Amino acid sequence: MNDRYVLKADRIVLPNRMLEGGWVVVQGGRFAAVGAGSPPLASPVVNAAGFTLAPGLVDIHVHGGAGADFMDGSSEAICTVARAHAGYGTTSLVLTTTTAPEQRIVETLEIARSFVHRDRNAVSPATNRGRILGVHLYGPFFGPEAVGCHSPEHLFSPEGGAERLLKRFADVLIGVTVAPEVTGWEQVARAAIRLGLRVHVGHSDATFEQFAAAVRAGASHVDHLFCAMSDKTKLRRKAAYPMRGGVLEGTLLFEHVTTEVIADGKHLRPELLHLAYRIKGPDRLALVTDCNRALDMPDGEYIFGPRDYGTRFVRRDGVGIMPDGNGLASSCVALAHCLHHFFGHVPCPMEHVIRMCTLTPARIAGVDHLVGSIEPGKFADFVLLDEELRVVAVALGGRQIAGEPVSGLPQAER
Repeated sequence: MNDRYVLKADRIVLPNRMLEGGWVVVQGGRFAAVGAGSPPLASPVVNAAGFTLAPGLVDIHVHGGAGADFMDGSSEAICTVARAHAGYGTTSLVLTTTTAPEQRIVETLEIARSFVHRDRNAVSPATNRGRILGVHLYGPFFGPEAVGCHSPEHLFSPEGGAERLLKRFADVLIGVTVAPEVTGWEQVARAAIRLGLRVHVGHSDATFEQFAAAVRAGASHVDHLFCAMSDKTKLRRKAAYPMRGGVLEGTLLFEHVTTEVIADGKHLRPELLHLAYRIKGPDRLALVTDCNRALDMPDGEYIFGPRDYGTRFVRRDGVGIMPDGNGLASSCVALAHCLHHFFGHVPCPMEHVIRMCTLTPARIAGVDHLVGSIEPGKFADFVLLDEELRVVAVALGGRQIAGEPVSGLPQAER
């Protein structure tokens, strides 16, 4: 791809500031230069007046969309999910697994390998839409009391060959989630860190002491804050006094630990989103979707996780709900919805909420050298936003893939 053009916008979101009236040069599908004032000569100019230019959105916790789940075990499922989210501005995703038989997890990781290897290196991703930049091994090592909407019969012991699985797929894995109350979690954490993978804590009923031990061992991120985790109220059911903290309190206390929130407007009320933002700030808090296969699908019954091994849920009222109505089963929205919702309900500068959907999740996943910000050398994946942070156009590798065509902007085949 030899396309070279200059893109001008009212505002450009840079890593640590907002550039008013700036321009970027796109060449060969990557950002080549950023500046203010008069743009370089001898290049076509694309004028995006009235819009904010921001990096493509990065979702590091996502399971499915458009009727497919990553764990369905096929290339078609991966392409379907990536394309569905790319249409809303999510240009990079971390494929997130669920509980399943080990063989299905292995099959999914094998299929994902070709996508990840291409998408980390090529301007045009293997899905022809969103990039699959890695896999989060999420599910098999959950705590049995905090399994959430995942299939509990497919939990397996960290002592049962976990290190072998991590070694086999270290080239595509980004991180692994453990529950520090489960015997053998230390083996998984040590193996992951030796292999350069990130250790997450999630779906855990751990006490504060157990969580702190995981942090000392190298755990650096906590999955979907407030959801499927222990806190003082839950732990009081086991010991009435003195009250003690759990994963929730530990996440808020340890300053360096990063975390994420499902900002779909259904999982958490605005005050909880605000609390997370106030304590963690835009560099240690990411917005995620945790989206299931019901994105862009009508209300009705679906399967969370692999079709043949997953659990039933119902899409109703814009969210996934367990059949008994007593719990949620992930969101049904794309990250653009979370961006718009957070901006509309939490007092937060525009550049902060955009960062929490771009550079911060990219850093957490260790892919910020490729995506997440508008900087020379990175993939030219970007979105144009209106004043209310609604996505109006999406480009991947410098070519527009979604939204109303922007005059002069190279178009991808749709």
